[in-house]
Amino acid sequence: MNPENIDKIELLQLAYDDYAELKKAMVAAYSSMPDSYWSEEHIRTLINKFPEGQAVIKINDELAGCALSIIVDYDKYSDGHTYRQITGDYTFFSHDPEGDMLYGIDIFIVEKYRGLRLGRRLYDYRKELCESLNLKGIAFGGRIPNYHKYLDTLSPKEYINKVRRREIHDPVLNFQLSNDFHPAKVIKGYLEGDEASNEYAVLLEWDNIYYEKPVQLTYSQKKIVRLGLIQWQMRPYADIEQLLQQAEFFVDAVSGYRSDFALFPEFFNAPLMAKDNHLAESQAIRKLAEHTDSIVEKFSGLAVSYNINIITGSMPEIKDDRLLNVGYLCHRDGRIERYEKIHVTPDEAKVWGMQGGHKLQTFDTDCGRIGILICYDVEFPELSRLLAEEGMNILFVPFLTDTQNGYSRVRNCAQARSIENECYVAIAGSVGNLPKVHNMDIQYAQSMVFTPCDFAFPSNGIKAEATPNAEMILIADVDIDLLRQLHQHGSVKNLKDRRTDIYTLKRNQ
Repeated sequence: MNPENIDKIELLQLAYDDYAELKKAMVAAYSSMPDSYWSEEHIRTLINKFPEGQAVIKINDELAGCALSIIVDYDKYSDGHTYRQITGDYTFFSHDPEGDMLYGIDIFIVEKYRGLRLGRRLYDYRKELCESLNLKGIAFGGRIPNYHKYLDTLSPKEYINKVRRREIHDPVLNFQLSNDFHPAKVIKGYLEGDEASNEYAVLLEWDNIYYEKPVQLTYSQKKIVRLGLIQWQMRPYADIEQLLQQAEFFVDAVSGYRSDFALFPEFFNAPLMAKDNHLAESQAIRKLAEHTDSIVEKFSGLAVSYNINIITGSMPEIKDDRLLNVGYLCHRDGRIERYEKIHVTPDEAKVWGMQGGHKLQTFDTDCGRIGILICYDVEFPELSRLLAEEGMNILFVPFLTDTQNGYSRVRNCAQARSIENECYVAIAGSVGNLPKVHNMDIQYAQSMVFTPCDFAFPSNGIKAEATPNAEMILIADVDIDLLRQLHQHGSVKNLKDRRTDIYTLKRNQ
């Protein structure tokens, strides 16, 4: 399945009406194990007992994958069990709402949708569910379908060790190990009829480090958001494919750390202007705008494939004969939203003939409400204040500055926006030189994540900072709940203490 053909991707709770499509998908997924699919009665029982534990992924409204789970009292099973025992002889009477471990019953991806990292998305859903239900962790019996090839030469232990060292490829076990699950023990006779694994399974576990032994189960929403900032090195590229290959490398890197957002800098695609350097600057930037649609299409595919929200930095775009500086928010569910640079710099207007946009808005994401301002816009406090009044928690600022003076303006204003609006601010810029691109010769940057300055945050208001002028990624976690506490109980309350009896701020459109 080509990610570029995906219009919508959804992760939903399994519904009764999904069964016909689910059965068809299960039969295809387990073609080597006849009659291995769950009956409609089984699925109905799971949904009735534990609806939030049964999840499906749908792409363009078609079922693409499924994960089934129960909760168990793990002390009853951790020393050794079979699949029949853990499922209560396939009745799921073993499900215990007062249990302490999420147990994976089944997970699969439809063949034509494999390669989109949907399996990882389902595992991430289980992990978040585990955390929200305050369970100790996740466990399941993992098949080792390639073991039959080594049955005469390797013990299960030797086979697993070779898989862990990447000396043997096992498609199931390799994937599970790469998703932070660790082997607990080998179980003989786990799944009846699994000849490929010789009925062996590896008991795999994932530990919830946030688990607190409760008096009763506690419920809380996810509050930690992981930011991935890309400090981009300007360098020559032979063509757009080479530039996009480098972009995908960085998306892969930050998504590998389970980041929720990837932030690219302003005009990160400027190296593509090198081939048009013989043209006037105003013409070269318009030639660059011809690449914008294909770049956005590629980024949207990467957002879906790598399960990460991508903020594309900015690119030139011609709309109604006006040259604008714009960017796109590519959601990991397939949605695409657009933002514009409101204030263009004097240089952008004079050299390129660029004009300021008019679109200012917040964006609702699966990690809360965010805002995006491009470079110079962060130097105008009114914009971020308007976004803060709409409930913005994180402000993203892709920027491009040539000198340390210009960078200092962006940096210091961004930190001020964090303090005065009681929000997180993430800035990402480009470094290096482009000697063959007029008006883009040099770049200076240090990407950073700023916080308010109060007791729950770093005393200097800096959550994380990159090495200046070095190509790298910067990963940082921000806690949204801390912002809510700050709004109510901060040492100072910049938003609440405004004297609206004296002054107000309003939009003109």
